[in-house]
Amino acid sequence: MRWKHFAKEIGASEEPIVNLTPLIDVVFVVLISFMLIAPILETESVDLATGGVEKRKETTPLESAPLAIVVKADNTIWMQGQKRSIAELEKELLAQKKLYPQKIPQVIHDKNASFGTYQTVKNTLEKCGFDQMDVILKPG
Repeated sequence: MRWKHFAKEIGASEEPIVNLTPLIDVVFVVLISFMLIAPILETESVDLATGGVEKRKETTPLESAPLAIVVKADNTIWMQGQKRSIAELEKELLAQKKLYPQKIPQVIHDKNASFGTYQTVKNTLEKCGFDQMDVILKPG
C-alpha cells in the first residue's frame, strides 16, 4: 500500500514531458533548405574602395570621356564638359549608345550632391538602354 501511495506522489509532482523531436526535425529541414537555396540566390553587391592610403594607379576617370557623367555638389549634371538638363542628357545618351554600344558609362558623383540626382541619372541611363554603369565617388 505504501508503494502505491509513493507512486501517486511522484507522478503527481512531475511535469508532463515535452517531446522536442518534431521541433528539432523542423529546424533541421529549414536549415538544410537555406543551405541549398543560398548559393542559388542572386544578390547585388557593391565593392567599396578601401579607405587606406594606397598607391593609386593611373586609371583615374576622364571627365571628358564620351560616357562620363559628372554630378557636381550643386546637383548640376555635366557631360563632355557641358551642363545638361535631364532631357538633354537623355538625347545625348541615346546618341552615345548608338556610337558606343559596348561602353559602360561612368557616373562621377560628388559626395555633397543629393541622392535624388544620382537616382535620376541612373533611371535615365536605364531608359536609354544601358544595363551597367560605373559609379565613381569623388572624395571631398
